Amino acid sequence: MTNGKPATMKALISDMRAKREHLQQGGGPERLAKQQKQGKLTARQRVDALVDADSFEEFGLFAQHRQTHFGMEGKEVPADGVVTGAATVDGRLIHLASQDFTVLGGSAGEVHSLKVAEVMRRSLETGSPFVFVNDSGGARVQEGIDSLSGYGQVFFSNVMLSGAVPQVSLICGPCAGGASYSPALTDFIIQTRKAQMFITGPQVIKQVTGEDISAEALGGADAHMTHSGVVHFIADDDQEATYLCRRLLSFLPSNNLEEPPRLPHDGDVDPNPKLDDIVPVDPKHGYDVRSVITNIVDKGDFLEVQSGYAMNMVVGFARILGRTVGIIANQPAVMAGAIDINAANKAARFIRFCNAFNIAIITFVDVPGYLPGVEQEYGGIIRNGAKLLFAYSAATVPKIQVILRKSYGGAHVAMCSKDLGADRSFAWPTAEVAVMGAEGAVEIVFRKEMDEAQDRATRRSELITKYREAFASPYVAAGRRLVDEIIEPSETRRYLARALEYLQSKRDQRPPKKHGLIPL
Repeated sequence: MTNGKPATMKALISDMRAKREHLQQGGGPERLAKQQKQGKLTARQRVDALVDADSFEEFGLFAQHRQTHFGMEGKEVPADGVVTGAATVDGRLIHLASQDFTVLGGSAGEVHSLKVAEVMRRSLETGSPFVFVNDSGGARVQEGIDSLSGYGQVFFSNVMLSGAVPQVSLICGPCAGGASYSPALTDFIIQTRKAQMFITGPQVIKQVTGEDISAEALGGADAHMTHSGVVHFIADDDQEATYLCRRLLSFLPSNNLEEPPRLPHDGDVDPNPKLDDIVPVDPKHGYDVRSVITNIVDKGDFLEVQSGYAMNMVVGFARILGRTVGIIANQPAVMAGAIDINAANKAARFIRFCNAFNIAIITFVDVPGYLPGVEQEYGGIIRNGAKLLFAYSAATVPKIQVILRKSYGGAHVAMCSKDLGADRSFAWPTAEVAVMGAEGAVEIVFRKEMDEAQDRATRRSELITKYREAFASPYVAAGRRLVDEIIEPSETRRYLARALEYLQSKRDQRPPKKHGLIPL
């Protein structure tokens, strides 16, 4: 009513537009400016940077809390501190939530979390990826257990989406306490260098343990990449974080019922002579396995995942003739490529993601074995190393193994051997498939004979050559049908492209059961 008269539609629309514009300002111009002065984008700017232009449809702009205590009665909280909705990225539907730190510090209250859980449900219903941009001071203390209940609903939704649609978390500000468990339940975490993530902050740690540590050292991006392995990608700023998210999504299917998108390609599978010279024949010499990968995949484009964690194992996404593939490779340049606890966990998790979302797996092998040592044994290398065996064995997507050089002992079996279900196994002429390296085997088997020889060094060298020819040669493995083909390194791309083409209709029948029990 206006002056006792019914309002006109024009007036109502004008009023609605004004309210909408006001709410879209979040915490107001001053707080938005402060956020930007810190080198961070606002919640809505992050959405705009992530999605296709003019594609965002917002849900719940007018949502409000219902708390009446602790100064909250009648207090306006625009969009309840989180922007939610649907949009497209490269023309493909996604659902998303972006926390607004300018509104009560982005704190998660009941309605805030219910909005997030609802958009996650819509993500599941439409079979579209879910992206959650985190920038929050934590639970909204003014709402007590209601805020905790909201967290619980988000966590439950994370689990419901797991394995059904890809989930990506962007950590662009503080993410503390219970809030950090939602990102941990997602498939990939991208953290900016301006963000911190931890369960208990530096002040609490100092009170309890007396240890003095900065927020950056405790929960910064580098700390989580190098030490905890929590994050998968580090971005310098919000713009790079959204770019990485878009790039990651380009490799992934929208859901578990679809194949990954296949990009146009030129059909090039011509030999690459560079591959003939990358891997040293001498097994004692190291090299960077990423140079092998980039010389095989389309345009050398390899999106490495967790590049700074467990660097003795390399994992990531690439394409061959436009098809997305998951790459797993031992890294001889770090710890000679031996598998330790962290490397086994890193690879096993990546394998299970690829299997859930129909992404073929290519494994490049150059491994001397599992890492020995008391620390590894006490840390549970048996249990954790078994995760790698379980993940490969359980995977039903196309699995292709390429043995570059060393493939020794139990690690040979663990790195996607034929016995764990590899659909194709190729070996380069430099491959050595054996229980252990020739040098170590000779010391065990022929110790007495060498000790009795007039020239021990000469006899040792002869026996090493004899052992390598009898047991470690790729032709021996091929003769036992543990390797399908011995190929020229330069021809690797052609063999992989053909195998992927022939395996695209693979169907792998498994015993009916609720789920296997991976040794967690």
